[in-house]
Amino acid sequence: MTITLLIDPRNPAPEKIAAAVAVLRGGGVVAYPTETFYGLGADATNEAAIEKIFAIKGRTFNNPVAVIVAGEHDLLPLVSEIPENARILMQRFWPGPLTLIFWAAPAVSSRLTAGTGKIGIRISSHPIAALLARELGAPLTATSANRSGEPENADAAGIASSLGALPDLIVDGGATPGQPGSTILDVTAFPFRILREGAVPGNLVRTPADQKFP
Repeated sequence: MTITLLIDPRNPAPEKIAAAVAVLRGGGVVAYPTETFYGLGADATNEAAIEKIFAIKGRTFNNPVAVIVAGEHDLLPLVSEIPENARILMQRFWPGPLTLIFWAAPAVSSRLTAGTGKIGIRISSHPIAALLARELGAPLTATSANRSGEPENADAAGIASSLGALPDLIVDGGATPGQPGSTILDVTAFPFRILREGAVPGNLVRTPADQKFP
């Protein structure tokens, strides 16, 4: 049975965060809370760990996987360029539930990009997710903690029920807000394209073709 580790998001114990990070560094998969739903986390630089994510979700490799990073400086190894208007969005909405789709750097795993050449990235506003990414020192996968086609989970009990012993660790940080999920915005072309409207309203991130942000 999967171990559940209780962590208070208001006062995350460093030794418990370290224990979760040790699982990630060992190539394990950790279910963890975010500002929307629970996610399945793996070291996104570890190809075998990424493949575990797909196996747990029962997901085909033609679906990309987004990542959470600790700070804007962590984008540099992951993306080939950052558009000017994307930087404005990053300043306005990060940390928070806005996933930006960039052109991926050549070194990024094709398992993450699903062969599209693009990578989805956000900085999480949830203290546990943010700490895991920071202490791991690598991008953390941020796909929802559920089997593909099934509802997302907003608490640890739902993960235990739906995924059983598949994750190596469940970090129980209490209930998360759930719906809506993160807004997904493709910034690889102008005007930017909303792929999924979620917690950040589309009118706040949409860019007219002939206009830049003020």
